[in-house]
Amino acid sequence: MTRVAVVATFTADGVLPLLRSALEQAGIEAELHLCPFGQVETELTAPDSGLARFAPDVTLVLLHDGAFLPAAWDPTRLDGVEDAVRARLESLESAIAGRGTVVLHTVPLSRVEQRTVVSYRGRAALGRLWRRLNSALLELPDRHPSVHVLDLEAVLVDEAGPVRDERLYRYASMAWSAVAERAYAREAAAFCRAVAGRSAKVLVLDGDNTLWGGVVGDDGLAGIQLGPLYPGNAHVDLQRRALALRRQGVLLALASKNSAEVVDELLAEHPGMVLRPTDFVALAVNWQPKDGNLRELAAELNVGLDSFVFADDSRFERELVREALPSVRVVPLDGDPAGFSDLVLADDHFAVLETTETDRSRTDLYRARRERNSLAAFSSPEEYLHELQLVVAVREATRYDLPRLVQLSLRTNQFVMVRGAHSETGTREFAESPDRLLLAISVSDRFGDEGVVGGIWVSRGERAWTVDNFVLSCRVFSRGVEHTALQAVMDRAIAAGAERLDAAFVASERNQPAASFYPSVGFEAREPSGYSLPLRPPPAVRPAWATLIEGETADV
Repeated sequence: MTRVAVVATFTADGVLPLLRSALEQAGIEAELHLCPFGQVETELTAPDSGLARFAPDVTLVLLHDGAFLPAAWDPTRLDGVEDAVRARLESLESAIAGRGTVVLHTVPLSRVEQRTVVSYRGRAALGRLWRRLNSALLELPDRHPSVHVLDLEAVLVDEAGPVRDERLYRYASMAWSAVAERAYAREAAAFCRAVAGRSAKVLVLDGDNTLWGGVVGDDGLAGIQLGPLYPGNAHVDLQRRALALRRQGVLLALASKNSAEVVDELLAEHPGMVLRPTDFVALAVNWQPKDGNLRELAAELNVGLDSFVFADDSRFERELVREALPSVRVVPLDGDPAGFSDLVLADDHFAVLETTETDRSRTDLYRARRERNSLAAFSSPEEYLHELQLVVAVREATRYDLPRLVQLSLRTNQFVMVRGAHSETGTREFAESPDRLLLAISVSDRFGDEGVVGGIWVSRGERAWTVDNFVLSCRVFSRGVEHTALQAVMDRAIAAGAERLDAAFVASERNQPAASFYPSVGFEAREPSGYSLPLRPPPAVRPAWATLIEGETADV
């Protein structure tokens, strides 16, 4: 359950049902709370406010131009207007500082306000003033890591209708038209989906009449539509958008009913192709049903089908996947290919709070994983693991690790001890607490560097340390990484004089892989939940094939 609060400078009652519907469509179960309008600073700062009592996971701050413009602003004295706007922004910034995950947005200037200035030179000056305001809003996350800003002004450019319904504004202080309310609800729901860790991770694309125009098996490489002229340029653009997603951490896969040899030649040699074989984490080019191919791909990548987006021009294939795999998000690529890129991106399936260095190299990491799995057979699993030359580095998290650890805590479903235990704000506060320890886990082996793959949240007591949460990427299961990282925690606790290591665990639908870990290394169940392990004599759980490197304390 995600707790979402709405605090607005205007009457936002109409936004709530639209937001609830958009959240349901995004797969988010949410509890909503609407604060009294016009009380933004009070609700955000008062310790006994309704907002504070609700204790939201996300606070949506809705703004309108009237909250910044003086009631009787003088179009001939824009310097004074800018001073008032700046003062209002400073007040708002002071109120949001340190208030958890807060979402603001750029503020569209309604037409009636713009047209109040009659000279074109004056309108240009007002436009510059207003853009400085929106630029300042967009800069707030640089100073306040838990603050996010949606670019609503840019979103509304493509919406049909005015920002403000003047009658509703004068009658009920409703500053947004229904068009603006729907657009905002859609954007806010996508953000909440990212907060809940429900962003899609894999984009599965069809080939014929999707990535390229025509049927390569019939038309041949020279006959498909792929190049600078329409409609080939529309397919090229889709590939460019897919490549942009891949560079930000989305895994690409090709699912095409075709001859593998023909598609391999096309990917490697066609001059119009933007995507090449190394851009795909997997190629499912065969004559098998696509729902089966998607199941196999999910098993191979060790990710849930609910993190898949499937884009195909064939209604038959789409309905097959919808029926057989209802958790997969299906994008219909019907009609004019000029709209394909927009269709894939429209619902913001892949939006995340922040991209990290690990995201940018994710495709290479998964390809290296496939190489590991295809390594020649050894006489025993232990021999294979020794040959892997596994190195596990465990260090105190730096400020640069925090975005990745937040991402792991939100998106990891399988090896996570307490799902959703640490929000973005909570993780940052945890790292700054003198009584707590936030550890980042990095892994490398003979195939390359996996980057930061996990995190451990530890509370340090005098006699007992507690592992509040332990999160590990599915990429590094079954190699002893979790044992080696836990050894690092044990060593630190023993050195600090602790006699016992406790560990929290809360079962969920999908963290069964984590459920057996603590008992497997000697922990015993404790009441009311979780596990405990004596640290005398010192336990040894690190496997012989893994090398442990412990980093120095870093400033967070």
